[in-house]
Amino acid sequence: MAIQSYNDLKVYQLSYALAMDVFHLSKKFPKEELYSLTDQIRRSSRSVTANIVEGWAKRSYENIFKRHLMDAYGSCHETKLWLDFASGCQYISQEEHSKLTDSCVELGKMLYSLFENWKTYA
Repeated sequence: MAIQSYNDLKVYQLSYALAMDVFHLSKKFPKEELYSLTDQIRRSSRSVTANIVEGWAKRSYENIFKRHLMDAYGSCHETKLWLDFASGCQYISQEEHSKLTDSCVELGKMLYSLFENWKTYA
């Protein structure tokens, strides 16, 4: 099946699902974290998806597309860090942390693979 839009990319689908999982999970963070950890983890997780979409729109320019993929990769790792803080502060369970961290790891691998093999996707 040919890829018609970013919606067809599995990396987009996983990043969107991760951002939504992070959003729903972060609703239970304490109110005093609203403008710090809650905001940071939501922004970084959404940044992954946004960079994939923006890069896809500019994929005819190799350097720009690949820069957005690396920005998404960085935001993915940032999200993983915020998950570590959320776990360390005991805002999320070990099970929740493991599930979302595993998603971040898988997403990171997919982003790197797309970065390395982008011509076969475009």
